[in-house]
Amino acid sequence: MRALLSGYYGQGNGGDEALLATLLQMLPESVTPVVLSGNPEETQRRYNVEACERKAFNKVMQALSSCDAFIWGGGSLIQDATSAISPFYYTGLMAIAQKRGMKTVAWAQGIGPLKRNATKWLARQNFAGCTKISVRDRVSASLLQEWEIPHVLAPDPVWALESQSTPGLWDTPAPRVAVTLRAHPELTPARLGNLTKALVDFQKATQTFILLIPFQKSKDLSIAQAIQPALEDVSKIITIEEPTLLKGIYRGVEMAIGMRLHSLIMAASEGCRCFALSYDPKINRLMEELEMPGWDIGELPDDANAISTAWIEHFANGEALSEDRIKFITDRALIHREVLQQALI
Repeated sequence: MRALLSGYYGQGNGGDEALLATLLQMLPESVTPVVLSGNPEETQRRYNVEACERKAFNKVMQALSSCDAFIWGGGSLIQDATSAISPFYYTGLMAIAQKRGMKTVAWAQGIGPLKRNATKWLARQNFAGCTKISVRDRVSASLLQEWEIPHVLAPDPVWALESQSTPGLWDTPAPRVAVTLRAHPELTPARLGNLTKALVDFQKATQTFILLIPFQKSKDLSIAQAIQPALEDVSKIITIEEPTLLKGIYRGVEMAIGMRLHSLIMAASEGCRCFALSYDPKINRLMEELEMPGWDIGELPDDANAISTAWIEHFANGEALSEDRIKFITDRALIHREVLQQALI
């Protein structure tokens, strides 16, 4: 069997690459993956899989014709908050696959926000036609339940991604704190300035070494570069795109401060204390499920001292998830693998 994998792949986003790596890790051995990618050459090199350009219509149609199954490969693909066009792309491909009678899987989906009636209708039609569906959060599960569409709920599959030790990490001073910020309208220059000052005060109080980790270089690297001069000699920017190595960073980190969902999931799964800065409901859901401290980025305290004090308190007295809870969540994340086996074998 050949399966066409569709997601936000080949765009340099660490979280989406982690979803792809986990999906490839969970696919039955009898299934040959074909990946739609924004950078097919890089995807083919990194994962040793067949890949084609995700926006080249003729090539995508040829790839669909060569496959027996179609998979939405994880994440918030079906939402219209960041783009009104994106959900039409994904639902369009799913509709074609379903019309051709292919096995179709909505895998590890985080559905919404859906603000437009047209995208809600398209989403409902697509999900109703799927062979199997798995979702990663209760809000998505509730929506499908409201639509009376069968599904299974399990934690984000990246909890179960195998990590590797990151070369050079252990050459940096300990203890280490990882920081991942991303560009967002709510992260104004004033708020970034407050976060930078808070990081400086936090570092001085804790004597930690700050690892600035851009999860998507096109959006995150400039922010890391803006922060680093204030942390000269006590910080390092680490740019890694290989998902297993990216996750491996958190093996050697005491605490993570993150805006990116998968920076927090990777950190929590490796036994790291986490502090969230949320820009999206999906991060609020994670905070609620794990009782993770943090703020919405739009409600960040104006006082840098209040921010650094909260971080210092969490560094000193906060707790990571217990090994038992990490194992429980990771085992449940493997339900996404069972969904693939049920749908494709």
